[in-house]
Amino acid sequence: MKLIVGLGNPGPNYEKTRHNAGFMAIDRLASRHAPSAPARSRFNSLTFESRLDTAEGQESCLFMKPMTYMNRSGLAVADAVRFFKVNPTTDLFVIVDDLYIPCGSIRIRGDGGSGGHNGLADIERSLGTANYARCRVGIDQPTFAAGADYVLERFTEVQWAQVDPAITRAADAAEVWATKGLNAAMNKFNAPDAPPKPKREKPPAPPDPGSAGSGGAPAGSG
Repeated sequence: MKLIVGLGNPGPNYEKTRHNAGFMAIDRLASRHAPSAPARSRFNSLTFESRLDTAEGQESCLFMKPMTYMNRSGLAVADAVRFFKVNPTTDLFVIVDDLYIPCGSIRIRGDGGSGGHNGLADIERSLGTANYARCRVGIDQPTFAAGADYVLERFTEVQWAQVDPAITRAADAAEVWATKGLNAAMNKFNAPDAPPKPKREKPPAPPDPGSAGSGGAPAGSG
């Protein structure tokens, strides 16, 4: 069983807010793989279960939207991890918003700190480890509003035009992770942080003063 968890806050007041990028990615996965199945209430979450095709056969996946509010996301995740007896290092993939990544970008890692994100921090506390895969969806840094207020606001039209395809890519990345593994997902969806620097050509070596034609006296001359 693979657990794919999108973080967010429940309720109509939070729909399509920046903090709910993870929820939106799970909605896209559910529409692809469980379009007619109603969400089940399990593990303090709304869940959708499906099977994804792999090279070896099929992989069971549970798509989760924790209903605990962001700061208690770990409660839902830990319940599911214990129930299915899965290893978070290999069987858990969390989709989350990130202030420090620009809109339109996603970044996948196999472990790491919370980066100040309360949902990730609570998952780490509940599991006792930060060794689980996560996909961060960029939402830009706030220009004027405090971070806590900014993440609970809806995207601007300009931002949404960039974030909408990024959320789809996050859902795509979750599928690749579940069926082909973390490295395949990272290789396909992680853009390089910076373009490679062009190689600088070495300047030609100065002529040897003792060689013929260099303007100096021939070697061995008086």
